[in-house]
Amino acid sequence: MSDLPNIVLVHGAWADGSCWSAVIEQLQSEGYTVTAPQFPESSLADDVARLRQVLNRQHGPTVVVGHSYGGQIMTSLGTDAPNVVALVYIAAFGLDEGESIGGLLAQGTPTAALAHLDIDEQGFAWVPEDDFVSHFAADVDPIEAKVMFAVQQPLATSTLGDVMGVPAWKSLPSWYMVATDDEAIPPDAERQFAERMGATTVEVASSHVAMVSHPDEVVALTKQAAQAI
Repeated sequence: MSDLPNIVLVHGAWADGSCWSAVIEQLQSEGYTVTAPQFPESSLADDVARLRQVLNRQHGPTVVVGHSYGGQIMTSLGTDAPNVVALVYIAAFGLDEGESIGGLLAQGTPTAALAHLDIDEQGFAWVPEDDFVSHFAADVDPIEAKVMFAVQQPLATSTLGDVMGVPAWKSLPSWYMVATDDEAIPPDAERQFAERMGATTVEVASSHVAMVSHPDEVVALTKQAAQAI
């Protein structure tokens, strides 16, 4: 049996588990047990429940890697994450207690990737194709970006108002990748998240979807966290 920790990959909004494909392939080739589940994104509570469901299936220590809104999901584990040994944030929200995603986003001008969200009758937000290809996944081949657009998982707008409790990063070692060309979450906000959680931080010249455009760097940071624990 491998003595490597398990890796659980948490996709964010407007993505699905397939966004981790290149990362999964590399980690599996090096002997890691990897799980990249699909999250309903129907509510933060539903998404945290799905993550707990997946974590309960892991045997042994587990590193959780979250992208974008996926950072909100794993941060919401709080102090109750018994088999989680490290958190890795990839251009992800790392909120502190009392904060909400909506509250943070409202502090500035809407970013280019999120400026024209299409809210449907059920209260789910979708990213239009032009914004997705040109801004959300700006450094991804347009053909691949259009596939990502086609499989995007819409986000319930209710999640934007959910207030963070005690964040998991308060009690777990954390790593953070800042995407310096991010047009969804401002890079300076990412730097702030990383600094206040005391995360081991790297910066990559990437769009918001670093795990797609820079999988080697994402794998390297994930392995760094796995080896450190």
